[in-house]
Amino acid sequence: MPSRRPYLSKSRLIAAWQCLKRVHLEQNHPELGEISAHTRSLWATGHRIGEIAQRLYGTEDSVEIAFDKRTGLMLNKTRELIASGASFPIFEATFRYEDVLVRVDVLMPDGDGWRVIEIKASTSVKEYHVLDCAIQNWVLRNSGVNVTGFSLAHVNNRFVYPGNGDYDGLLIEHDLTDEVRTLEPTVIDLVGRARDAVTGPRPGIDVGAHCSSPYECQFINFCWPTDSEYPVSGLGGSKAKLGEYVSLGYRDICDVPADAVTAETQKRIHRVTCSAKPELLDGARRAFEALPFPRYYLDFETIAPAVPFWVGTRPYNALAIQWSCHIEETPGRFLHKEFLDLSGDPPMRALTLELIDCLGAEGPVLMWTRYEEGVLNNLIELFPDLRAPLSRIIDRLYDLHPVVKENYYHPKMLGSWSIKAVMPTIDPDMDYAKLEGIREGTAASDGFIEAIQPGVSPERKAELDAQLRRYCRFDTEAMVEIVRFFTH
Repeated sequence: MPSRRPYLSKSRLIAAWQCLKRVHLEQNHPELGEISAHTRSLWATGHRIGEIAQRLYGTEDSVEIAFDKRTGLMLNKTRELIASGASFPIFEATFRYEDVLVRVDVLMPDGDGWRVIEIKASTSVKEYHVLDCAIQNWVLRNSGVNVTGFSLAHVNNRFVYPGNGDYDGLLIEHDLTDEVRTLEPTVIDLVGRARDAVTGPRPGIDVGAHCSSPYECQFINFCWPTDSEYPVSGLGGSKAKLGEYVSLGYRDICDVPADAVTAETQKRIHRVTCSAKPELLDGARRAFEALPFPRYYLDFETIAPAVPFWVGTRPYNALAIQWSCHIEETPGRFLHKEFLDLSGDPPMRALTLELIDCLGAEGPVLMWTRYEEGVLNNLIELFPDLRAPLSRIIDRLYDLHPVVKENYYHPKMLGSWSIKAVMPTIDPDMDYAKLEGIREGTAASDGFIEAIQPGVSPERKAELDAQLRRYCRFDTEAMVEIVRFFTH
């Protein structure tokens, strides 16, 4: 007779470890989830790291078990390879025990057994990585596989790409054999709890910090109350504390009693929201009016690929690939300059030289948060010979964000002082959500990388070029409008 146990993948079990309600919804109501662009980008990064791992661990006779919705075909192929005495690496080897399915990143022959290597795109070993490996070990051991050792390989963020497709050293291995074996009771317990969550009624799990740790849950907008004008999540701050408010039945910020709010920033958000009027203090006007001319409104876009593709760059190193600058030469008189190179060649040096020329020798360089400072420091690391002019630019940086945060809050900002939250409250027509195509940083990074691929069509490249330029320019236009708002 067929098994009545619910099918559980390794990823479903990790979801259950994060939240039993999440695994219930994944199995029974996937339509309620929303996969963010950030999550999709993380998936793509994981696939890219997996491809490199196969190159690093593979041999001429390596075999990959191709994904097939017909799980039995993957299981049979794996079983046949092992039964035939395979003495080569097997990628995505597939096993099932008690209807728990795992696909092993790397199965390496090791004497009369097999060594397992799990591949992760992170730069360190996390707690849930060990559990991930323990699930695989439990399934393989009970499938009759002699597992001689279990390692986790993650990205080495000190690796510097030498070029010519040489990624030797990109991954660092950690032996987790002992830790994995001691977790078998934990795995057995988790499997049982996950099955109950999937087959039973929806678990009554309150929202909280676990909703975004270790992964962003696709059901956040379903589980957190969003049916009021100012949802409780708009208080910002600790998700654990916000979850407590929700568990007490509060749905709107104004439902929360004032004496229950203790954090200073949350007190301010609560007070202003419940007053139904924005708070506008005079400090921003005085600070911005004191800024001399010319003023330079600067924004960078960056990429930080896990697998570097330009010589001399490191994994996850934020590399400037674009900038926009609105130059206010005298009050109300503007000039716009920008840089974007989609040739596929490393743009960083040309970008830097043009930026130094654009920003001249004097005048404040306005930015939003300290991100631009970090980008400039990365450019100094790449080009030590340009340290002096770049350091002088850093000395001229002026961060608009803390001034606005101290002097302005609008209830519709919902606890955020990001430029994307502030701007629509100042000018509803300048809403990032109205941009076509690229409207946030992850999409800009992914769009740039897509645009420089050899196979991209001229039409698509031109479309991405226009969207990238519009998005980056929108950031500096927004800063111009914010300063204008506070000084007029």
